[in-house]
Amino acid sequence: MPDSPAVRLERARTSLEGLSVGDAFGGYAHGERVTRRLLLEAPWHFTDDTMMALSIVWVLRTHKMIDQDALALDFAAHYDKTRGYGPAMRKLLPALFLGADWRIESKKLFKGEGSLGNGGAMRIAPLGGYFADDLALLVEQARLSCEITHAHPEGIAGAIGVAVAAAMAYQARVNAVKPKRAAFIDQILPHLPDSAVRERTRKARDLAPMAIRQVVEHIGNGGNISAQDTVPYCLFCAGEYLDNYEEALWFTASGGGDIDTNCAIVGGIVALYTGIEGIPAEWRSRREPLPEWPFTESA
Repeated sequence: MPDSPAVRLERARTSLEGLSVGDAFGGYAHGERVTRRLLLEAPWHFTDDTMMALSIVWVLRTHKMIDQDALALDFAAHYDKTRGYGPAMRKLLPALFLGADWRIESKKLFKGEGSLGNGGAMRIAPLGGYFADDLALLVEQARLSCEITHAHPEGIAGAIGVAVAAAMAYQARVNAVKPKRAAFIDQILPHLPDSAVRERTRKARDLAPMAIRQVVEHIGNGGNISAQDTVPYCLFCAGEYLDNYEEALWFTASGGGDIDTNCAIVGGIVALYTGIEGIPAEWRSRREPLPEWPFTESA
């Protein structure tokens, strides 16, 4: 029997908490702050990663699955240009708000190839929590969630990878096991379509222990804002510190790149293993409060 919507939603909210704290932390975790482990004073503001994850939680609460049209409209309705959206989303989301069809507009991006950026992956960990009890359904729902804005196969593969990783983190918690990085990633690879994301994720599995800068040389760190140079790095970091939210985030930030997105992805995954209690209370208190609309508004 599948879990009840209430149980599923609680998992999604746990992942959202991890994602949003990671996102806000990553926005300020640069340079000397990472080296010396210095925390910025409150408030920590979250970015577009969290804004779009909030819409996913809303659509899961109200529809119990990904309703693509509803999600597209919610992405557009809650677009906030102050939150650091990338150029493609700054063009796409206002167009959707004015009535454009996401099925057409998403595929127009990047000369008709669709976006292969990391934006589909950055927001999706709560979906992995929600459908952690049904992996086949999860993979399909991840595709539906992603293609609204990131229609390129690489963008979709990245979203699937993060969603499945989040589900596997929760399953490991339930089973009271802490898989090593290679074993953790081994559970994700069979669900990934043939792609550069899959090939680099295989590299992330097989890397020997090494300095973080060497890891970045092998698999990237999100500096190119693509799914294939973001997701494998995040799965490496999550796999190294699946049972320690704080260490996972400092480790992730130490590799540079697209730090807020990397930390959002890793935070959303690892929180499903550690639970909300694993997220430092001080960090949660410093992150600006989440808005109420995902949890109270009806469809």
